[in-house]
Amino acid sequence: MKFNPLSQSHLEYLQSLVVPDRFSTGESHLDLHSKDQSRHLPCRPEAVIWPTDRTEVSAILKYANDNLIPVTGWGSGSSLEGNPIPVKQGLVIDFSLMNKILDIRAESFQVDVEPGVIYQDLNEKLKYTGLFFPPDPGARATIGGVIANNASGTRTVYYGSTKDYVLRLTVVLASGEIIETGTRAAKSSSGYDLIHIFVGSEGTLGLVVAATLRLVGLPEEFSAAVVTFPSVETASTAVYQVMRAGLAPAALELLGPECVELINREESLSLAVLPTLFMEFHGPTQNQLTDVLELAREICQEEGCGEFRSGIGRRERDRIFKARHELGEMIGRNHPGCDILIIDVATPITAYPEMIATAKEELISTGLTGYTFSHAGDGNIHLNLIGKKGDKKDWDMIEKISHRMVTKTLDMGGTCTGEHGVGIGKRKFMHAEHGSSLEWMKRIKSLFDPNGILNPGKIFP
Repeated sequence: MKFNPLSQSHLEYLQSLVVPDRFSTGESHLDLHSKDQSRHLPCRPEAVIWPTDRTEVSAILKYANDNLIPVTGWGSGSSLEGNPIPVKQGLVIDFSLMNKILDIRAESFQVDVEPGVIYQDLNEKLKYTGLFFPPDPGARATIGGVIANNASGTRTVYYGSTKDYVLRLTVVLASGEIIETGTRAAKSSSGYDLIHIFVGSEGTLGLVVAATLRLVGLPEEFSAAVVTFPSVETASTAVYQVMRAGLAPAALELLGPECVELINREESLSLAVLPTLFMEFHGPTQNQLTDVLELAREICQEEGCGEFRSGIGRRERDRIFKARHELGEMIGRNHPGCDILIIDVATPITAYPEMIATAKEELISTGLTGYTFSHAGDGNIHLNLIGKKGDKKDWDMIEKISHRMVTKTLDMGGTCTGEHGVGIGKRKFMHAEHGSSLEWMKRIKSLFDPNGILNPGKIFP
């Protein structure tokens, strides 16, 4: 598809759709919207626009579609696969001003929000109702971005991912048409499930302008444990056994010793520098959780664990989780002059121990610096590989490791991306993962966006 660059008449018309301070071609705004938190090359849009309601979004998209102008939606730019980089330039629609919590219906366990709401801010507001929105990707992501990427995070093993919490969406299509899909009911067997076509579509089918989200009750009690193991292989086997025993952890995070050493240094924690499993359980009473923790202790001891430290208080639990969420930023700070490739794959739980062992073998055999950590309970593995900027030898090795890791994951029945999305970096694996069904995805894209203006250059090879 050949797109049109923004002419002076285009700029003037788009400017007329909003008040003057909500449209910009300024250098700083273009730079700010040229890249996300990935290592993918930046690409500056030609203009940025900040709508405040769905009618403005509709008018913007209708004009862009009529004039073949590419459009990329923007939340907070926290993506890790180049998902919001405007690779075809054109126009970026920044949703940061559409940030209202429209209605909290605590008695129905639901909330209506605009796409620019930051999910941590939403949960801060909700805590006074005793409810929360469980998906927890870590970064200060917007709800629109969370929906576009089907984000998940540390609590996915127990609560599920974003797709499990979206009840209703209002979406503006490329043509400017506004559609509503879904209901407020807890379940439905009515017609095609359009909700889950849009969730995870990375803004390639339409732009979300409002959402009804399902909420759950804040847990009454929680217990946590930190468990050390002599190797990542024994730790990963313990993960499988904990899941197999039906203990239903709310979080099950495995960190390699290099990660533990780093967060000890950065956050003044005193964790043993060994492969470490952090487990958390939610429940109605401490008595129930004590029994669950004792079973978990027995399983971990059978797998040869070292220390099993349970009964962790909320303050220390919060410090560890804060460190876990900030681990990516810590890695970047500690490797100046380097770039980082984040491998994000997810395997069936039975294949998880073998995949963890593969990641370790890759680091040993190549001598590269890397950090292995994972949402262990759902088989989602991250391997952060460090390479000097501009060093061809390093980056040739890193790209080969990434390719081998993804290929092995697919051979095991896994996916090339567990939670970071396809964006730019995983496009090349889409045919290997989806086969002939990828062509049906393309047909769906053509149906919703026949001119291909929405986030072009993403998802498809």
